Amino acid sequence: MSRTPNPLTNPPSNPQILSLFNPCKTLRHLKQLHAQIITHHNSPFQLSALASLSALSPFPTFLAYAKTIFHHLQNPPPSLYNSLIRALSSSKTPLEALPLYHTMLQSGLKPDHMTYPFVIKACNESSVTWFGLLVHTHVVKSGFECDSYIVSSLIHLYANGKDLGAAKQLFNLCSDRDVVSWNAMIDGYVKHVEMGHARMVFDRMVCRDVISWNTMINGYAIVGKIDEAKRLFDEMPERNLVSWNSMLAGFVKCGNVEDAFGLFSEMPCRDVVSWNCMLACYAQCGKPNEALALFDQMRAVGVKPTEATVVSLLSACAHLGALDKGLHLHTYINDNRIEVNSIVGTALVDMYAKCGKISLATQVFNAMESKDVLAWNTIIAGMAIHGNVKEAQQLFKEMKEAGVEPNDITFVAMLSACSHAGMVDEGQKLLDCMSSSYGIEPKVEHYGCVIDLLARAGLLEEAMELIGTMPMEPNPSALGALLGGCRIHGNFELGEMVGKRLINLQPCHSGRYILLSNIYAAAKKWDDARKVRNLMKVNGISKVPGVSVIELKGMVHRFVAGDWSHPESNKIYEKLNEIHTRLKSAIGYSADTGNVLLDMEEEDKEHALAVHSEKLAIAYGLLHLDSKEAIRIVKNLRVCRDCHHVIKLISKVYGREIIVRDRNRFHHFEDGECSCLDFW
Repeated sequence: MSRTPNPLTNPPSNPQILSLFNPCKTLRHLKQLHAQIITHHNSPFQLSALASLSALSPFPTFLAYAKTIFHHLQNPPPSLYNSLIRALSSSKTPLEALPLYHTMLQSGLKPDHMTYPFVIKACNESSVTWFGLLVHTHVVKSGFECDSYIVSSLIHLYANGKDLGAAKQLFNLCSDRDVVSWNAMIDGYVKHVEMGHARMVFDRMVCRDVISWNTMINGYAIVGKIDEAKRLFDEMPERNLVSWNSMLAGFVKCGNVEDAFGLFSEMPCRDVVSWNCMLACYAQCGKPNEALALFDQMRAVGVKPTEATVVSLLSACAHLGALDKGLHLHTYINDNRIEVNSIVGTALVDMYAKCGKISLATQVFNAMESKDVLAWNTIIAGMAIHGNVKEAQQLFKEMKEAGVEPNDITFVAMLSACSHAGMVDEGQKLLDCMSSSYGIEPKVEHYGCVIDLLARAGLLEEAMELIGTMPMEPNPSALGALLGGCRIHGNFELGEMVGKRLINLQPCHSGRYILLSNIYAAAKKWDDARKVRNLMKVNGISKVPGVSVIELKGMVHRFVAGDWSHPESNKIYEKLNEIHTRLKSAIGYSADTGNVLLDMEEEDKEHALAVHSEKLAIAYGLLHLDSKEAIRIVKNLRVCRDCHHVIKLISKVYGREIIVRDRNRFHHFEDGECSCLDFW
């Protein structure tokens, strides 16, 4: 039986190295070729050539092997130094290129026009501008100060180092400007958000290439001038994939979902960046279902997901509370060996926390090798929405012990945790020590958290006093927290004053009208309640409907109050009637109609409460989920008193664990109790 000969078994001659290297796809093959060279020739020239090819190959492990070969050579040639510096400048560790450059100088070798652009690039990527200034002096001494590629690299260096004046001076001194130099100057102005100057340089260009156009389009997109970006895009003599992606990213940045999808659909070809842009658009604009559907299309056409892909998808799962999809995605990440770095790890922590699995969020967090401030903030915020204030406090302590400095977002998470637990003293102390102990001046968001804490606890006068002593005007969120406290504790006079102020501040926010109307209704001031509702109609404001979603077998089911659109509506309402009957007979349940703040008959109020969206979702869950499975619901609004009471009863009578995420926090219902302890 004949076998295909292995080319690596024959001793290579000089011309053969490149042809033998090309088939090398694994480190094992590379080592075989290395062994053949050592065994049959042991030529420094061939070893240098092999190291150069390895350094510049697309396989990350080959670069490390190239460095190993380099360190075993007695006198590596300049070409090998250049290859390694070039490879390192584009790697995850560009800083490694700088000591290599220093070694090159110490060896008495002279850098050339192939050395300097990549050393400067390494300085740029590592944000080591001071070393770049030193390299600039070497460029001048070596006589390369007029080389267009080196000058372009220096322009990028100075622009990124916040010295736009030096970049402009270099550009003006360059007598032989080519398109690369012009593009570097445009890019410098774009990075400094000086689009007027960028446009002047662009308009002066005699010969533009596609990079010139793409840089301008990207710049206009960054500053939100999407019309200017689109105008240039339409004028382009020829477009490449980057042009399409830049325009797409502009629409995404502006939150323009329709135009983004329209452009995405028109693209003659797409790469993973295109798909990631569209996924990010859906995830950021509150369209998680569309994001997950697009991912299925992406996989169907064979596009391999990247880190950015899974981060957008995890965000979509978190938004929906789609735990099953999130679990499958985590498995996909592991199976496809996508690195769980701090970015992906943090996205996983956020997803599990928002899907009600704080234990899994904690496991992922503890397994992360590198935890930045965002990772710590995410797990602390996760503990906060689950009402786990002690765990949040412990994590805050561990964060400081790990040498990670808290930032303003950390304190928002901690104050939120105190608010959900009703810990007034702790919250006030935390606010007071922010500036003195951590050097962080409280922002309006921090004051808003404490106002929310005081208002929930019924300390409305203290909340008003804090508003009066704040160093800035309260924002609508802070006033909304106070209004919510007035509603909970029945303070009609203060609620009326705050509600009117909020409607003036946010005339298009439906929630402000609804809450003020409810405050009037609770005080039996039906005429005033109707006036507020009529004002909504006059202003063309629609009430945001209560929506509850439940995920079953990877499918997300959506319900609104009184909903009959679901294909199993008949069974759902039958189950709902069964629940109502069983609760009445077992515990003597009667609806809390005081929560229906409309002037209607008691029987109508009971019916209105009975068909709230979360009850429909729970009925559907009882129909289809195994008795040992938790029922997980996500609602876009705060759960009402009656629904909260009913879910506690269902958990007891049916012996089920029910987890509800409303607008404010998580509620874990089990055996007739809720984790919020009726404080929400």
